[in-house]
Amino acid sequence: MPPRSPRATLPAPPPPVRRVALPPVVKLWIFRTLRLGVYREFIRTDSFLDDETAAAIGLAHWVNPVDRDFDAKAVRAELRVLHARVEARCAGARAPSRVSRNVAALGSLVGLSRVDRQILEFTVMLHTERLLDDVTGRLGPLSAERVPRIVAALLGLPERDVLEALHPNAVLANSGLVLLERDGPNALRYKLLLLSVHFAERLRSTVGDPVTLLSDAVSPSPAPDLSLADYPHVQQTLSILRPWLAHAAAHRSRGVNVLIYGIAGTGKTQLARVLAQDAGCTLFEVASADSDGDPVHGAQRLRALRAAQCLLSRRRALVLFDEVEDVFDDRGPGARSTGQSHKAWMNRTLEDNAAPTLWLSNAIRALDPAFIRRFDLVFELPLPPRAQRARIVEAACGDLLPAARVLQLADTPRLAPAIVTRAATVVNAIRSTLGETAAGDAVEHLISNTLLAQGHRKLTVDHGAPLPDLYDPAFANADSDIAALAAGLRHAKAGRLCLYGPPGTGKTAAAKWIAHELQRPLLLRRASDLINMYVGETERLIAEAFREAEREGAVLLIDEVDSFLQDRRGARRSWEVTAVNEMLTRMEAFEGIFIASTNLVDALDPAALRRFDLKLRFDYLKPAQAIELLVRAGDSLGLPAPDADDPVRLGRLRTLTPGDFAAVLRRARFHPFASITALVDALAAECALKATPSPPIGFL
Repeated sequence: MPPRSPRATLPAPPPPVRRVALPPVVKLWIFRTLRLGVYREFIRTDSFLDDETAAAIGLAHWVNPVDRDFDAKAVRAELRVLHARVEARCAGARAPSRVSRNVAALGSLVGLSRVDRQILEFTVMLHTERLLDDVTGRLGPLSAERVPRIVAALLGLPERDVLEALHPNAVLANSGLVLLERDGPNALRYKLLLLSVHFAERLRSTVGDPVTLLSDAVSPSPAPDLSLADYPHVQQTLSILRPWLAHAAAHRSRGVNVLIYGIAGTGKTQLARVLAQDAGCTLFEVASADSDGDPVHGAQRLRALRAAQCLLSRRRALVLFDEVEDVFDDRGPGARSTGQSHKAWMNRTLEDNAAPTLWLSNAIRALDPAFIRRFDLVFELPLPPRAQRARIVEAACGDLLPAARVLQLADTPRLAPAIVTRAATVVNAIRSTLGETAAGDAVEHLISNTLLAQGHRKLTVDHGAPLPDLYDPAFANADSDIAALAAGLRHAKAGRLCLYGPPGTGKTAAAKWIAHELQRPLLLRRASDLINMYVGETERLIAEAFREAEREGAVLLIDEVDSFLQDRRGARRSWEVTAVNEMLTRMEAFEGIFIASTNLVDALDPAALRRFDLKLRFDYLKPAQAIELLVRAGDSLGLPAPDADDPVRLGRLRTLTPGDFAAVLRRARFHPFASITALVDALAAECALKATPSPPIGFL
């Protein structure tokens, strides 16, 4: 029997194409898009460019037909018939009811015309209907000039009306709802920009208060965690600002803008919330990140601000625009920022915005002076004064740190409130794991790391007394009586002193003692605290140090002042000159007590030297001072009386300083001395490390 021939295997029929149910108006717009010439690409010789779209508009039977061949000519004829039917049936169709209701609500607040509303509805559907986006994406490269013509054809509107509605100064653009983008990708979706990424989705899924539709761009601010009592250091400004905001809210004043600037962490956002609460207003914040956590670029934030101004005009509300650098300093050095690119609109906003707006900045230098002059009030929110910092540290860390440590933390330069509260939040959350002893150390560790990351000096808090235990002004070999000098400063309440001399001779300790005697806080700044690599930062830090001393009534001590007060005649870089100029200007204007210390007085700029009221030289210890200090040091260490030879040997140490005594006493904590003789040996070793001074001229 002959073998059977194998059966021919027939190919499996293709899976049916998924049919997407389109709103009638979307189907109409797709047909009109095809009519604009897209059908030539859409209907190919033997198939469709997109089977899913073909099925959605009624051509599913031509997708992979099994009983006939694909006939492009017949498909085009049927497409014309289907289009005519849809035009007859859907010519007056509108967007889905939720979209129409939301657009109507927005339109009543903003003042949208009939054409504006139709364009907004179309743009919402364009951003949420994938097939409409795909088909309109086949219209080819679209210039901004061609977009109004396309939109007019799709919506059946006069081109002139659409052109006017999409003008940059028209309501749609000024409200931020729809913006005709002139740059970027050429597809229609990317030419008609909406307020935010999720704005279209909210218009399709939510019906309610129009402001809730903007929650991705503008949202109500939380209640403040602080109160007006936490801002005593700007009380004079607040005494003007508070009634001004209350008046503006009550009278619906237009063009009210306040600029608050200061370094990060000083509490600017909290102050804005406090001010809104004080004025009886709801505060709305312009988002800097969307609901997915992605950053919102400057131009989009400006559109959100436009929408907020329009929608909140009838409410008792304030608007908060934080981190204005996103708009005024977002393009890098030498490039025009978003704010500068939209300068005309920015000026109009600052002159005619409906809701009073609080603008916050970490860097005032980012703003064009032409913008700054348009604000009603401009003020800096500085770091709180020492007393207020102590209250902040106490409130956040009082149960983690002893009282003495709280006060010492408050003395830390650049300690912003936010740094303290965040460190305390972390430690309190894991306190039971750390244990009570380690919790305080953990707070200081976190604060220290944050300061270091910000480019500041790492936290170094003195666990001992602010002055050496053995300090006595009688041991300073100065060419003026320090005690009498302190008495004179107490009476005058002002003075500029330059303390100079070899290292270790007691200059810094003398400044601390003077501040203590005057019962004033000491604001100590070292060269490393003030010199910064970025242009203008050194000058800013110098100015800030003088302002802080003035606010706190503190004695300002700048140590190692020769690092940036060098003679300008030898300057090699421009910042060296500008730093000296800034210092001289601040010295002239300062009405408090300023003390500068230096080891290199000959390197100082002559103009700076002239501005000091008193130049006070500190020299090496006299033999009598050294011997008395030796006796006190021995007593503090519990050592027996010195041998007869010890004072003689000590008197021969011509470069001995109080700093040498401080160094060997620190050593004694871990390497005790057996006798005064051993102590003198250690002091001699300290002196041996120094260069020998030139012998004096004349007779001793």
